[in-house]
Amino acid sequence: MALAGKYDAKSVEDKWYNYWMENNYFHSEVDEREAYTIVIPPPNVTGVLHMGHMLNNTIQDVLIRRARLKGYNACWVPGTDHASIATEAKVVAKLKEDGIDKNDLTRPEFLEHAWEWTHKHGGIILEQLKKLGASCDWERTAFTMDDNLSASVIKVFVDLYNKGLIYRGYRMVNWDPEAKTTLSDEEVIHEEKQGNLYYLKYKIEGSNDTLTIATTRPETIMGDTAICINPNDERFSHLKGKKAIVPIANRAIPIIEDEYVDMEFGTGCLKVTPAHDQNDKVLGDKHKLEVIDIFNDDATLNSFGLHYEGKDRFVVRKEILKELETLGVLEKTETHLNKVGTSERTKAVIEPKLSDQWFLKMEGLAKPALDAVIDKDVNLVPEKFINTYRHWMENVRDWNISRQLWWGHQIPAYFYADGKEDFVVAETREEALVLAKEKTGNTSLTDADLTQDPDALDTWFSSWLWPMSVFNGILEPDNKEINYYYPTNDLVTAPEILFFWVARMIIAGYEYRKEKPFTNVYLTGIVRDKQRRKMSKSLGNSPDPLDLIDKYGADAIRVGMLLSSPAGNDLMFDEDLCDQGRKSFVNKIYNSYNLIGGWEVDSTIEQPEASKVAIEWYRSKFQKALIELEDAYEKYRISDALMITYKLVRDDFSSWLLEMIKPAYQAPIDAKTYKEVIEILEGNLKISHPFVPFISEEIWQDIADRKPEDALIVSSWPVVTSVDENLIKEFEVASDVISGIRTIRKEKNISFKDTIELLIVNSENTPTTFDSVVSKLGNVSSLVYVGEKVDGALSFRVKSNEYFIPISGAVNVEDEIKKLTEELTYTEGFLKSVQKKLQNERFVNNAPEQVIANERKKEADAEAKIATLKSSLSGLQE
Repeated sequence: MALAGKYDAKSVEDKWYNYWMENNYFHSEVDEREAYTIVIPPPNVTGVLHMGHMLNNTIQDVLIRRARLKGYNACWVPGTDHASIATEAKVVAKLKEDGIDKNDLTRPEFLEHAWEWTHKHGGIILEQLKKLGASCDWERTAFTMDDNLSASVIKVFVDLYNKGLIYRGYRMVNWDPEAKTTLSDEEVIHEEKQGNLYYLKYKIEGSNDTLTIATTRPETIMGDTAICINPNDERFSHLKGKKAIVPIANRAIPIIEDEYVDMEFGTGCLKVTPAHDQNDKVLGDKHKLEVIDIFNDDATLNSFGLHYEGKDRFVVRKEILKELETLGVLEKTETHLNKVGTSERTKAVIEPKLSDQWFLKMEGLAKPALDAVIDKDVNLVPEKFINTYRHWMENVRDWNISRQLWWGHQIPAYFYADGKEDFVVAETREEALVLAKEKTGNTSLTDADLTQDPDALDTWFSSWLWPMSVFNGILEPDNKEINYYYPTNDLVTAPEILFFWVARMIIAGYEYRKEKPFTNVYLTGIVRDKQRRKMSKSLGNSPDPLDLIDKYGADAIRVGMLLSSPAGNDLMFDEDLCDQGRKSFVNKIYNSYNLIGGWEVDSTIEQPEASKVAIEWYRSKFQKALIELEDAYEKYRISDALMITYKLVRDDFSSWLLEMIKPAYQAPIDAKTYKEVIEILEGNLKISHPFVPFISEEIWQDIADRKPEDALIVSSWPVVTSVDENLIKEFEVASDVISGIRTIRKEKNISFKDTIELLIVNSENTPTTFDSVVSKLGNVSSLVYVGEKVDGALSFRVKSNEYFIPISGAVNVEDEIKKLTEELTYTEGFLKSVQKKLQNERFVNNAPEQVIANERKKEADAEAKIATLKSSLSGLQE
């Protein structure tokens, strides 16, 4: 029993993942056990694995593997999101490469290309997750455009419309001119950018007078339909009732009065462009102003742009400024810091645009979802995100759910006759035709008279149903799977989609099942580089996860990712963490097992006392670690759980226990100790498995010839029994004694092969439990308790106990006295400097409490060291 040669992560990981898949360990069916369910945050079908996915899915796999070991019916549902904007952009770009313009295709023709692209590229990221070790129930893989998931989305839309919660309105929306679709407020990123404030002069109709307005967007003057002044602003009282002339367009527009205008900003005069600014639209409605939309869907100017027609808005900005300057209209330019909205998906600058869109009323729907989090029915981890969640939900706005795209769920609204206001909403065309006939009283209407709304639904409108739709809980609300697996247990996701997705899933859960969709939401941090920059392709600072797995192995990457990743806090990723995971954990486990496997077992030998007490000690350490692990997992401190496991296995097991039980060179080990250490090793493998599934399964299967039902992945989590705290404390003293002996041996060049005598003044009344271990690991020939200090010996302290090693000929007494005297002089000088500082009242009264505590510790440490040095000198000089 032992594994040959150097650990080969690649062959091991491929072997065991295939084994797990062949034996169907990841699959779950409804049975009598308690379910433990996670639904994956569905990555975009366009996506490939990045470091954020690595972190998120490693955490999910840790949770699901532990639940499996704990005896739950563990079900981790994978899948992908159709990602309307991103996927349509990819398909349009591919068509362009092939010389095809989307506008030349019909909708069905375009969708053929979209499905072809999806089938070719859509499963890449899920295949990549398998390399990480993700134990998803692949038989349950879902896609938000699957037939039953699509039918669920349409059914919910119709239901909400019939409840009066969905409405169609002509509203100012966020327009993405690159994707040519509207976006919800949450999909717009507002960034402060340095821009300019341009001061433009408008002539007053019928006179040579002018007024000056300040604008950040001179290209929009073609859409001006009024100038607004504050009625209380005496500077402009002479302009009341007059009109101004729009430069270049030469249109006369009214000068209106409204207290909305800030008299302190700019010039105190405001140009009003109702088609291109939300606040201007409100003013326009109030004062019944004309609305002039000057932009095409791609943000080029239309015919209202006069000689700038067809040109991009930013090109026009540069050109129109030159024209305005030539005309003498541009008075001055100032730098100006303002917030610019950009599309989360395409990064294009957003245009406010008036458009007919579909909206979902959110205020009433949001209340149960807000209460769920405030009342801790749904737990956010860490809790610091509760306030963010509360703010969003208390200030929720109606959700713009329509998108001007073809890829996605087409809105089930059907227009009839010629008017855009005449429509019915139904799940099918057949039902729509029946409704249209009933609504109009026109029984001669045919299918040809119906035109379905061309818009698609916002992608989030499908993923908000995800925990229900993957179990078909919308179409069959009482089926056995939804009743068994829902609500799910844990959701692992990123804080930036707390409102986009998490809040909306909670809303949908209470609306359609009167129940939360999950109990706990673990919010991961952002993966950043050592310079605290978010990892991204554009910055070139993100390693390829598959390259990392190929280089270090998946187990090492999992450990590296989790070594410093507390919930909600960003992970400063460094490739060295992966190397640490490989060398100090994966390889340590592998090498420890090979060490054990290399021992010859002799059943005729009695168990040594050192081995007996070592085994007892480790079992208590293991039990204590189990209790700490339960607490860490319960609080979703996954990094803490890893560190508990890491230290136990690497330090306590590999570095201490194996040293304590290791037989002498070329000597056999007794059968009892061997059997017990294998049992201990199996326990270690169980608690390590969630973090390092591959190496743990490899060793587990090598220990014994296991049947498939006895594989580690489906074994049982260790049971908590009892902890001997006294034994653990006693070993802490013993380990310090061993370290003291080893330090003296090293410093005095006393060979570790040579036996020494150890004399102890036991002032602490320390139990002798670990004396056999001290003797073995310190290579002590005799261990004697004495009543007073020993002359002519080297010494060290552990607490108030003194330990003496009589000098052999290997130590030069004169050199040792000189060295100790120099060290004593230095330490006494250091102590004086610390005491001087502590005697300074000004320092003591003003320094922080922690600083004072640190200085007092320095004082105590120095005094203890001086006592030890004097004792050693005294022994040598006598």
